[in-house]
Amino acid sequence: MAVPLLRLGTRGSKLALTQAGLVRDALAAAVPALAAPGAIEIVAIRTTGDAIQDRPLAEAGGKGLFVKEIEEALLDRRIDVAVHSMKDMPVTQPPGLVISAFLPREDARDVLIAGDITRIADLRQGAIVGTSALRRRAQLLHRRPDLRIVNLRGNVDTRLAKREAGIVEATVLALAGLKRLGVAHVGTPVPEDEMLPAVGQGAVCVECRADDAATRASLAAINDAATATCVAAEHAMLAVLDGSCRTPIAGHAVLTTEGTLYLRGLIAKPDGSEMIATERRGAAADAEAIGRDAGDELRRRGGPGFLST
Repeated sequence: MAVPLLRLGTRGSKLALTQAGLVRDALAAAVPALAAPGAIEIVAIRTTGDAIQDRPLAEAGGKGLFVKEIEEALLDRRIDVAVHSMKDMPVTQPPGLVISAFLPREDARDVLIAGDITRIADLRQGAIVGTSALRRRAQLLHRRPDLRIVNLRGNVDTRLAKREAGIVEATVLALAGLKRLGVAHVGTPVPEDEMLPAVGQGAVCVECRADDAATRASLAAINDAATATCVAAEHAMLAVLDGSCRTPIAGHAVLTTEGTLYLRGLIAKPDGSEMIATERRGAAADAEAIGRDAGDELRRRGGPGFLST
């Protein structure tokens, strides 16, 4: 059996493996040396975030729980490349690692899955909604403080099954993941005016060792510049806010056909009682500065203590 030229590490869920497959296929199409059968191997790695199913991730340490073991494998040279959902990524990488590529971003919106009900406004009074995301919880409660929000963990299939079983009446999932799994028909996209996506939602990033010039060159061949620019603005905003899974923060940037970057961001109290939003427009070349400026405004308007409550 031929030794693989490139080992891609990822989580072992169906969605994570599907996303790693997209990266493999993109590399095989862009880099002739990686097109041969067996040239790229996908390595599934169990993370702390996958192991914790009995409580919200915010209680277990926040962002990084879905990437820590994968990054350790990268640093230990057990894999050559790490494939992540960008919304799982902390604002900085460990020394020696860099994000070198993004796949083209999928639709970043959330999806309401509630049977025949297609709008948050139409959920019954006091409906039980399952989600583990503080961002979704805060935005749901901001619009519908009567809703009963319960923790719902697990992969896409598990959460859909729990809703089908009647454990919850509704749940909210990312449209990007549902599309990649071919099950986007199970719900209705929620307008961003009602639920702003998570920073990085819909984007798949590819991480490698900073000193691995050959791999970085291969990844450069598949990088989607527009996605990289938009995520740079969102993460710059998040960094200013010192965002973690304990903080309800949302942010989404898009590039217009004219090359203008449009960024929306918000912070909220976990119970949805307060929400502060902002937006910015500017040149794509100024993406990080735009993000930092938006973050500065949100932090200033929130005042001391808002982001830690």
